[in-house]
Amino acid sequence: MLRHSLMATAVAAALTVLVAGCTFEPKYERPAEPTTSTFPEGGIYSNQPTSSSTASNGRTANNLAAPDIGWRDFFNDSRLQRIVELALKNNRDLRVSVLNVEAARAQYQITRAALLPTIDAVASQNKQRTPRDLSFFNQTISNTYSVGLNASWEIDFFGRIRSLKDQALAQYLSTAESRKAAEIALVSSVADQYLQMLAVDDLLTVTRNTLKTAEDSYRITKLQYDNGVGSELDERQAEGIVEQARANLQTEMRLRAQAENALVLLVGEPLPADLPTGLPLDSQNLLSDIPAGLPSDLLVRRPDIAAAEQSLLAANANIGAARAAFFPRVSLTGSFGTLSPTLGGLFKPGSAAWSFAPQISVPIFEGGTNLANLDLAQVQKRIEIANYEKAIQNAFREVADGLAARGTFDDQIKALERFTNSQSRRLELSDLRYRNGVDSYLAVLTAQTDLYNAQQLLINARLQRLTNLVDLYQFLGGGWIEHAGDQPRPADAPVDYGSTAPAVPASGAPAASSATVSQMTPVERLLPRAPQAESARKTVAPG
Repeated sequence: MLRHSLMATAVAAALTVLVAGCTFEPKYERPAEPTTSTFPEGGIYSNQPTSSSTASNGRTANNLAAPDIGWRDFFNDSRLQRIVELALKNNRDLRVSVLNVEAARAQYQITRAALLPTIDAVASQNKQRTPRDLSFFNQTISNTYSVGLNASWEIDFFGRIRSLKDQALAQYLSTAESRKAAEIALVSSVADQYLQMLAVDDLLTVTRNTLKTAEDSYRITKLQYDNGVGSELDERQAEGIVEQARANLQTEMRLRAQAENALVLLVGEPLPADLPTGLPLDSQNLLSDIPAGLPSDLLVRRPDIAAAEQSLLAANANIGAARAAFFPRVSLTGSFGTLSPTLGGLFKPGSAAWSFAPQISVPIFEGGTNLANLDLAQVQKRIEIANYEKAIQNAFREVADGLAARGTFDDQIKALERFTNSQSRRLELSDLRYRNGVDSYLAVLTAQTDLYNAQQLLINARLQRLTNLVDLYQFLGGGWIEHAGDQPRPADAPVDYGSTAPAVPASGAPAASSATVSQMTPVERLLPRAPQAESARKTVAPG
């Protein structure tokens, strides 16, 4: 008797290990980085701004990495900070990204539930008429009443369902990282569009000043021509400059309106009238000395790279499911309840009924479907490997381009400032020579046009420098936290920038405070009552 008990215990233990541990997923190995171990060095790359640079105006990143710098600390314009806050609350693309995370979470829960038995409570009545010639004792009408439970369970011996669950989990985590990338990109896009609008404001100011100067010159030359002192050529040249400035003014007014419309679209609502007073373009003192770190740091700082790796993990898990499809499926179905020919007799002694129907299904011939599915899964993994490597290469290129630009803009702007000052002085001298009869009016018009072009180049260079700093902040992974020192939220955390809508808890999970949610891992937020080990990626050899 003891021997049979020990044997039964050993069989049960072996079955438990087999059900819990066997999987055909390939062992995951992160692909090697397809980039160099450091960013480019020397030349313009070595000319990076520091905290002592003139352009920094005393603001420094204190050697913090971009993900550790809050966007409110990166931007010093209170008006821009308020606009970013509104965009994080109202942008529709970001809302879609958040809802995609909720959908992926629900899909994971659906797939995970397949690991557990299903139990249904059922009650039925079956009423049947039999021809009199075939009935016993002339009972042509028969009734059968039943009440009970039906249960079914597919025992996942070979890890097919667990592989599908791992695939759904990785897809959920990839969607959460993509949402994080979308939020970071939104912060950068709003800032870029705001700076574009400020640049157009500066261009409008320059064009209006140029138009006023041109109109004053035109009045003088026209008066001289009308009095027979000046030539018609001078008068026509002055008139041409005026009309050109008027056309430029209309173009820039159109661009200003379109820039604001684009900003409103990003924000998701009209800009409020009570926004704080903003700073002009040349006073946007962004943090310019954020360290780049190493390319390997991007693997943990860039959510788009993390999303690509989770997609690769999903493809890896899908191979396990495709391999398990070659092996038998074992399912258990059963029912327990009561049967009676009368409703009142359902719960009387002797009415109990049960059934147990184990089933095993072994694939023999399916026209090559399983082989094709396995080939497809392996090809999809190779595709995701290429996508992952491309994401790393793209991130490397974006940061390298940003560093190259950051190393040149300060000197370029200083040169353009000197160039603009020289053209302003040239215009003064040309006008003086013309008034003294030493030179023709053409020299004045040429100097005026060159000054206008120089002022436009300076404004555009200032804009490009600022947008490069904003984009480099994004490329290095910055923009996820609001204040430097904040605890980073999980990638699937709900947006809480003034939102009044409470976060919807996962099915079967109690609602949690925002402080509690921010401390949970993405997987813990899926099913808080599931074991914490669910979040660990374990690679188990087939068996």
